Order: sequence, then C-alpha cells, then structure tokens
Amino acid sequence: MTTTSRRGLLAAFTASAAALPLGALASPAARAAAAAPHAAPAGGPTSPRSAVTTAPLDASWFTGQTLGAALTATVLPGTPARTEVTSGGRRIALLTHGARTVVLPGPERTFTEDKKPFADDFGRTLPDPSLPEDERQYWGSSPGGGSWSVLGPAASDYAVTPGTGLIALTTDYASRHATLRDDRITDVDVRSTASFDKVPTGQACSYALSFGYQDTRNHYRARLSFLTSGAVELRVEKEVADAVTQLVPAQTLATGVPAGTPWTIRVCREGGRIRVRAWPAGGAEPAAWAVDTADATFPRGRVGLRALANDGCSNLPVTLAVSRFQVDASSWDTPPVVTHGDWVRVLPEPFDGTWTPSLEQTVRGWAGSTAPDALAFAAMFLAGAPDVVCGAGPAAGSRVLGESGYGYLDPQGFRLEGADFHEYMGIGWTYPDGTRTGPSQRQVGNLDCSGYTRMVFGHHLGVPLAAGEDTSGTRLPRRSRDMAVYAPGVRVDRTDGSAPPAADRIQPGDLVLFNADSGDDGASATVDHVGIYLGRDTAGGRRFLSSRKTGNGPTMADLGGASLLDGTGTYARTLHTVHRL
Repeated sequence: MTTTSRRGLLAAFTASAAALPLGALASPAARAAAAAPHAAPAGGPTSPRSAVTTAPLDASWFTGQTLGAALTATVLPGTPARTEVTSGGRRIALLTHGARTVVLPGPERTFTEDKKPFADDFGRTLPDPSLPEDERQYWGSSPGGGSWSVLGPAASDYAVTPGTGLIALTTDYASRHATLRDDRITDVDVRSTASFDKVPTGQACSYALSFGYQDTRNHYRARLSFLTSGAVELRVEKEVADAVTQLVPAQTLATGVPAGTPWTIRVCREGGRIRVRAWPAGGAEPAAWAVDTADATFPRGRVGLRALANDGCSNLPVTLAVSRFQVDASSWDTPPVVTHGDWVRVLPEPFDGTWTPSLEQTVRGWAGSTAPDALAFAAMFLAGAPDVVCGAGPAAGSRVLGESGYGYLDPQGFRLEGADFHEYMGIGWTYPDGTRTGPSQRQVGNLDCSGYTRMVFGHHLGVPLAAGEDTSGTRLPRRSRDMAVYAPGVRVDRTDGSAPPAADRIQPGDLVLFNADSGDDGASATVDHVGIYLGRDTAGGRRFLSSRKTGNGPTMADLGGASLLDGTGTYARTLHTVHRL
C-alpha cells in the first residue's frame, strides 16, 4: 500500500477502522497473521474480537453537524482552565488552556475487547534458582494468556525447560494443577499436548485439560488415563466440592501406547455444550468429536491442566511433559465495553486561552469529521487490528498500525520493556535535535506502555517527542516517570501521597500515570506505567488503554489487573497523575 502522504493514508484508513471490527479490514492473510500465532481450526466457537464500531452514518447525520455563522467561546470555571465553544447552544469543542488535545462531539462509538488467541510453547527456563524461594515462579507467564498458577503438593514438582512445562508426580493420590489466572472465560476452544515419561505400574496416571475451573475442588476436566497395560482412556467429568461425576462413559482410545508418546486433548465449550476429542499428537486430528454432551454447572472459569498418579502407582516419580498449551478462541463473560461520542483531536500548538479566527477555522474543519482521532489510533494496536504499511516519509515501508505486543521474552519468560514507537516499526529514528536512536530488531511489532503513548500522540498526531528524559516541558519524554513531571500540557490532578487523585475533571485522551510497582520507589514514589483514558464502560467504571506485560500489548481489559480507575484494583489504588497533553 503506497501513498504520497503518510497522514493521508492513515486518515483514510483509520476513518474506516473506526466503523468496523478491527479484524475486518485486512486481507485474510493479514488478519490471520495479526490475530494469533497459529491458525484457528474449524469446528470451534468464533470469539468476538476487539472492535471499534459506529452506527451507520447517513446524510442526515452530517447535515446536523453544520455550524452556524457565529461560534461562542466561554471560559469555564475550575482548574485546569477550559474554554467551551458552542454553536446554537450546542458544544462543539472543549479546549484546555495550555494543552493541545481538544474534545469534540462526533459519531457515537463503541470500543470493545475480548480475549485474544494465544499459544504457550514454554520457551523459557524456570524456576530461577538465583531468586529467593518466595519470589520464584515455577511456570511463569504464557505469551498473552496470563500468568500460571501451580498448586499442590510442592512447588518443586513444577518447572519449565525450554520447550516443555514439567509436572513431576512424586507422590500418588495428590492432584497437581496448573491454571492460567483468567477467571472469566466462558466459551473456549482450547487444547494441550503432553506425554508421560513412563508407562505406570501398580495404578494409572492421568493428565487432564481443565476448564470452567473455580478451584482444585470445583471444575470440569477432559482426562486421559494412561493405564498400566499401555491403554489410554478418555473421561470427561466434573468435580463439585470434591464429588466427581462422569459426564459420559469412559472410552478406550488406544492400546499398547509406549512411554513418551505425546497426546493432544481438545475441548470446545459453547454455553452448556461440551465437545471433546483426543488423539496421538503425531497423527491427524480426528474429524469426529469423541464426546458431545451438555452441562452448565460452571458457566465461566479458568483453563489449565491437572495431573495425577492414582493411589498405588508404584514407579514414581512419573513426569508429565507439556509441549504446548493453546487457546484458539475464547470469550469473557463480561468483555469491557465503552460507548460515547467524544473524539479527541490535537492542535498544532498548545491553546493559550485566546479564541482566534485561525483557531475557529481549525475547529470548524473538525466539525463532523470522522478522520482518525487519538482514540481511533489507540484502538488500532489492539488484538486483531490489521497491519498498515506507510508509503512515504521517514517510516516508508514500515508497519505503522496493527496489533502490537509489549516486548520480547527473556530466558525466564518475562517480557522486557524498551519497545518505543520506532522499534515497533523496526527502524532507527532521528529526533529534531539531531539525537539518533537505533532500532532493536528484537522489539519489532512491540510497544511498551510509554512507547504506545508516544506512537499514538507523537508519531501519529504530531506531539513533539524527546529521545530521552527532556526537562523542557515541550516534548513528550521516553519514560512514564519523566512524562509525569515533564510532559507538555497541563496537569489535571495528582495524588497527595496518601490516596489516588479523584480526577473528577478527567476526559478521554488524558494520560493516566501510575506507581503500580512500589518496589522501584526511591525516596519518593516513582511512576512506572502510563495509559490513555478511554471513558466510562457499561458498568460506569473509568477505563483506560495501556500496553501491558500480562496481556502482551495494548489492552483495556482486566487480565492481570483491572484497567479501571475505580474500585480496589492495582491501577485504581496506584493512580498517581492525570495529565492532558
């Protein structure tokens, strides 16, 4: 895709993006590449995807945006100082003195997000023996799926070597559970592949794919029993307060299975319908479901794995080696949804409080426009957003929009920050002061929290950017801690040191900055995370967009902590500063 104007390309493309599901705009090949690290198989549920949608706009809507001959500019009371511009008694712009962002009415939009597909191939080494025992992680985090919780009976039974998640059955008659900390999954198409290193003696060993998981005593599972004879049996069961019910009779799937043979279990749950099949991973997936049944005891819950050596298994330890855990489609019971008609645009210079003919011309030009604003650009990095390649200018030939990750993984599977806007594009960047920052090829396609903010407001909307700290107050610094002090614009609110700010004058497009990790504080609190305020969700909560490690990229969802400024969650408790660029 080429154009003589980068901004012209983005304006045309994102105007369409704001009216369609994010995944609907690219070619099928581009959508598949952006949506997941694997192709979703047929036969499972189709997940709702992240989207920005508007009601259909016809000529009558645009006619209603016609402005009168005279506009009225009124300074509103309160801090920060704001000027409201009206036409015929209707607000058409809200400007903040000292800031460049302007809120205008526009077509009502709905922003929504749902769980994105992911696969965990266990490309890490855990636990880290250099850490104290109480700080060690034993399975760590899956790429985009959340962090793993391991339970029972000893942490030392769990480890990860590159390519394999290990569960050692060192004692019999004790369940071992590994689940992803995402409690709100409803419909899901999930699979895992694993093998035992021994054929058991005395009694069987089993591994199960758990779903609808509430806790160790309450969940569904599709379980493969590996018998002492080498036979493999499939059982689908639910456990309620320790009482196990077989949902269907057991089925023998194979006999004479040698040790080390990997088996895949796949579960599709849609509403109360449960379908299961299992097969040797070296062969083709069966066309038919081995189990097709119904049960609605647990309408939502985690997904994960369970391993067990039956009472009397005599050749312990037996080790389960999990080579892949994959979610092809899933949905949350209450996906975050934000609907409003606020559009956020950016002036070429900060508003100095004086309403001028030139400024009036700019505001008139924005009236009724569906060209991309700050929130549209921010949404075009969510899961499922298609790729857009720039045709001209310093970023020519580089991807400038499309689903973003957060950062690459270190050997322990932790995501590293450091992905700025130009590293997402895979290029170096020269700033106006001549400072040159080189690219990091390991960070291509990624944006950390401040890099995401700089991509939206700097690269796409023209707010001046600094290469590093920059104390001038005229350029947006590289790190969130410096943004809280030196970002251009005006401060809306800040903590008093004892409680998060009320931020009662917050508006869409404001930067929200957090001291989410008190462990990095020095003599004073250190801001360590930044996001973009989006608006109120359907429950009335104030929700923001930010690029986060747990979800591997930009999100307004709650995986690993609610993206909300209200309540008792991590970000609600640690909000430090609200700033308007």
